[in-house]
Order: sequence, then C-alpha cells, then structure tokens
Amino acid sequence: MSVMERIQSEVESHPLVLFMKGTAQYPMCSYSSRAVQALLAAGAQNLHIVNVLEDPEIRANLPRFSNWPTFPQLFIHGELIGGCDIVLELLESGELGRIVMEAVAQ
Repeated sequence: MSVMERIQSEVESHPLVLFMKGTAQYPMCSYSSRAVQALLAAGAQNLHIVNVLEDPEIRANLPRFSNWPTFPQLFIHGELIGGCDIVLELLESGELGRIVMEAVAQ
C-alpha cells in the first residue's frame, strides 16, 4: 500500500483524525498540544491520533495529500478541517463542539 493510500485509509477509517507531532499525552509541539486540548474540550472522545514523527513517509506526504503545509491537521469524515488556528477558532465560536458531536453521531 502506498503512503497516499495509507493516509486515505486513516482519514476514511475514523470519524475524527488528528495528524500531529507526538501523542495526545505527550505532544511534541505547542500547536499539536493546543489542538488536542481544544478537541478534548469540545468533547472529542473518539479522537484518532496519528503521530507523524513516528512515520516519516506520512510526515513528508501528508501536506501533499491535504494541500495543507503544517501540522497538526484535523480531518473529520475524511475532510480536512484545518490546523491549530482553525481548530481554536471553531472552539471559541462554539462550532467545534457541534462538529465533533455530529461526527461521532454519524
């Protein structure tokens, strides 16, 4: 399976996927940490984390797959939502909680 197929499989197999540096318990950058905290605050219980530091192929190719250059990257039902700034904006507006609940309910 090619790396692009593996990425596609990840985003299609889980309703909520966060590609980040590190893990939810041990984020390796402040942006990843803030994105995880925002998602948890919004009620994302079934958040699937992909640590891009453990897979150099995914780290190198995800920006090409998503057309988004930075990490973290949040996908909901296979669609790129965005990075840390967008996740935080959605949390502040109250939209992130609604989006997360709808994603898990489907």
